[in-house]
Amino acid sequence: MRKSVPLMAVLVLACLVVTTAAQQQPPAPRPARGMSEEILGAWNDIGRKIIAMAEDFPEEKYGFKPTPEVRSFAQLMQHVAAVNYFFTNAAVGREVEPAVDDPPAGKYRTKAEIVAFVKKSFADGADAIRQKGNAGMAAAVKHPFANQMASLQSICFDMIEHSGEHYGNLVVYYRLNGMVPPESRPRR
Repeated sequence: MRKSVPLMAVLVLACLVVTTAAQQQPPAPRPARGMSEEILGAWNDIGRKIIAMAEDFPEEKYGFKPTPEVRSFAQLMQHVAAVNYFFTNAAVGREVEPAVDDPPAGKYRTKAEIVAFVKKSFADGADAIRQKGNAGMAAAVKHPFANQMASLQSICFDMIEHSGEHYGNLVVYYRLNGMVPPESRPRR
C-alpha cells in the first residue's frame, strides 16, 4: 500500500499537467478564406479608407494642390474612382481606353458628387468581385494597360495597389493642411 500512494500521487500530478497543458493550447486557426473573399477584403479595406477621406476632407479645401503641377484633392479622388473602373469594366467585359483615367473636367462639381462617385466605384468593384467568385477572378482578360492577357485577380490587385498609392498622396494633402487623416486618429 505504501508504494501505491506515491505512484497514485505521480499519476494524479501527471493527469493535472496534461489537462492544464491541453487547456492552454490555442484554438486551431480558422480555415483560409476563398481567393475572392480575400481580394474583396483588400478591396473593401482600401475603399473604406479612401471613402472616409472623401467624406471627411473639408469641401472648401477640395481644390487644394500641394504644388501647381499635381492634381487637386478633388481631382485625385476622381482619378482613384475612375481607375477603379479599369478592374470593374474588365470584370464585366466592357472595354475602357487606358487614357480615360480621369473624368472630364467639371463632370463632378461638388464634394457630394465626388463622394458619391468614389463610393459607387468601390461598391461596383466589390459587386464584381462577389459576382465573379474564385473561378471568375482566376479568368484571363485583356489587361487595360498592356496588350496582354492577365488574370482578373491580377488586375484587381493592380487597382488596389493604385488606390493604396494614392491613399499615401492623400495623407500628405491632409498633413499639409494641418489635419490628421481619419485612419491615423485615435480609436474611441
